[in-house]
Amino acid sequence: METDETKGQTIPSYLAARFSRDLIIAGNQELTHEWWAERRKVFDLYIAQFVLDEALEGDAEAVKRRMKLLAGIDELETNEEAVRLTERLLDENAIPQKAATDAAHISVATVHGMDFLLTWNCRHIANAQMLRKIYSVCESAGFNCPLICTPAELMEGKEDEN
Repeated sequence: METDETKGQTIPSYLAARFSRDLIIAGNQELTHEWWAERRKVFDLYIAQFVLDEALEGDAEAVKRRMKLLAGIDELETNEEAVRLTERLLDENAIPQKAATDAAHISVATVHGMDFLLTWNCRHIANAQMLRKIYSVCESAGFNCPLICTPAELMEGKEDEN
């Protein structure tokens, strides 16, 4: 059963939610907790307004937990370049029209030169069948798209490994 705390399947939602009884979601939550505890300090974290907006939805106690986790993370501005790239991702069918917020999330990270876009949204963002088109549209617009991945994909490469 999906709850307000897990329906978004965002990094903040997975960190703040009670562990799910769904084994896949629970595994993703555990990986997210491990990444947050062990790996986040290796990266400079930034957040888009879309994530903040999602974090403010749902149960009031869950909102408090999510906002506490996100406090102090710098926000990336949604500027004109990001809006144009969002329109292009949608117009060129790299992202479906119904997922305009997902396209905007990619665009904001791209125009700000982020190295990675970390997400559990595997429907429209971290989707291997869509990534080639997403990367191509960003490149043709003159940008290097960040590497789009899940926390599981950023667990490796710890500084103490050779």
